[in-house]
Amino acid sequence: MMGIYSAGMMALELWSTSLSTIAQRQHLWQTQPFFSPSMMLENQRMVTEKIEASVEASLAMQKAFFGALNGRYAPWWVTSQQALSPYHRRSRANSRRLSR
Repeated sequence: MMGIYSAGMMALELWSTSLSTIAQRQHLWQTQPFFSPSMMLENQRMVTEKIEASVEASLAMQKAFFGALNGRYAPWWVTSQQALSPYHRRSRANSRRLSR
């Protein structure tokens, strides 16, 4: 039961930090010119982090899929935590970094 609670809390925290990060980046886009070096760096960082997180999440899902094919079934809350973990880690870090 604790695993289900942990997966739910991870999803809730991912949702809230994502909204915070989106709002903070939106504020940056409205207050700074898009061609400034700091904004170009932030936009490049955003895209790079999203690509890295999606690759890590897809590898976690492939690992779970191939494990299931070999008879090693993992509960859904374990695989969901493994798939959400890259997004969750980056979203929390971005929210902290942009709030300064």
